[in-house]
Amino acid sequence: MRRVAASILLMEALVVALAVPVAARVADADLGLAVGGAAGLVLGAVAITALLRYRWAYVAGTVWQALVIATGVVVPAMYVLGAAFACLWGTALWLGRKHEPRRVPRS
Repeated sequence: MRRVAASILLMEALVVALAVPVAARVADADLGLAVGGAAGLVLGAVAITALLRYRWAYVAGTVWQALVIATGVVVPAMYVLGAAFACLWGTALWLGRKHEPRRVPRS
């Protein structure tokens, strides 16, 4: 599950980074604000990816999904892209819980 979740976060971070020119050109957003916001989101995704060995990082990843969807306020296409990645994230968590082997504590 960790590999799939990490892949989803990193690919989504790439999409967020590529949304900066769209935000600056099409949405008429301030370039500095677009770059700063995207950089914060990308760094957040990388940090969460590095911390996926902890259970709370999956909660942080879910919150991150909501933040990406919220960027649709600036670039409306991010509503659709963010929702698509959120569905992938939710599916990865669901399948991971369902199919990962259970760890039996040693006695």
